[in-house]
Amino acid sequence: MTGRDNTLWLQFWRDRRTDFHQIAVNSLLAQFWPSLNAAPGSRVFVPLCGKSLDMLWLAGQGHQVIGVELSEVAVKAFFKENRLRPVRRRVGKFTLWRSGRLSILCGDYFALTAAELGQINTVYDRAALTALPEDIRGHYVSQLRRIVPETATILLLTAEDLELEPLSNETDDVSDEIIALYGKDFVIELSHVQRIDEVDSQAFAAGEAGLYKVYHLSCKTPSQA
Repeated sequence: MTGRDNTLWLQFWRDRRTDFHQIAVNSLLAQFWPSLNAAPGSRVFVPLCGKSLDMLWLAGQGHQVIGVELSEVAVKAFFKENRLRPVRRRVGKFTLWRSGRLSILCGDYFALTAAELGQINTVYDRAALTALPEDIRGHYVSQLRRIVPETATILLLTAEDLELEPLSNETDDVSDEIIALYGKDFVIELSHVQRIDEVDSQAFAAGEAGLYKVYHLSCKTPSQA
């Protein structure tokens, strides 16, 4: 069941156990977003968005931003904490919260349809994939392929385990899991590798070890398939 962790995530937000929420815009987003050459006014999809400040940054670049988030607590907090007054309406099984260039569909990502999401030019995945249990990640990618056009590009930020030895060619490579999940349909470009504790002050304070990797994904042409 793809939604088996829904109750757990909803409880995290109700109990305010949200250590995973970044209190600032992700520095890797600001660094690598320009390389996508996304046109102003284009629509950016942020799956499993929580109350990420990255959405504000993307809207500030002139994009129409739409996230999807399971927890109403998170959605309400996003608009309240950023002093935004959203308009709400039903869209299928979802409640759409909207203020200016920012929209969030509140509901289950795995129940979302392409019609409800609308046209998407770019996907921004900041560790949404790696936040899911390993056995659900394939379903996550399959759902993304169903609801996002083939023409969309993806900026994928992953949080991956750091091997005990120092950075090597292996850790600088595209991970086997990313190849398995995306390699059939996407051209995968690994743009950046950095220790999590060098980027994330929260992770540094907690003594967490791992790697952030930045991938650019684009759909394969027939000649590349």
